Amino acid sequence: MSAAQDPRAERTRARLRQALLEECAERPLAEVGVAALVRRAGVGRATFYVHYADLEALAVDACADIVREAVDALHAWRGVADPDAPPSALTEFFAELAPHTALYRALLAPGGGGPLGLVLTRDLRERSRAERALAGAPEPELVAAAVAGTFTAVLGDWLHGRIEATPERIAHQVWRLLISLHRTPRL
Repeated sequence: MSAAQDPRAERTRARLRQALLEECAERPLAEVGVAALVRRAGVGRATFYVHYADLEALAVDACADIVREAVDALHAWRGVADPDAPPSALTEFFAELAPHTALYRALLAPGGGGPLGLVLTRDLRERSRAERALAGAPEPELVAAAVAGTFTAVLGDWLHGRIEATPERIAHQVWRLLISLHRTPRL
């Protein structure tokens, strides 16, 4: 059994992720220290470094659920997409970001950069490419790159206040953009 599959290791990582989210609810990520974090998690400092290289690696892992939720939300529909009705999962995704907005801002820069942006772009690109290829849609690599880049950039800008919109409004706007990209004819 690998360390990633070890239930004890997973419990320790879960405690560290939860402790980080609790710390970040009280202060910005830049002000969180490993000492306070391991105290809150009830683990030793050495244990922290067995699982994570640094706080940023832990933060990206703690926010990895946002990546999975975003990818799932964008693919939560089947059939013909209605541009006026984004999947409810997409609207819920934007609405559920509020409790940890500051942490997401620290990891996802405006324009979609940063460590969380890299993970989100990679995962979204692969899922979009695979689904387009499976459906026989044209230009799977090109459209997947455009979808991933567009969504990640818009999300980063929205989190940083560069795009002012309610979660419902941004879900509608993003949905229309992504449908337009998916309808791109063969180039």
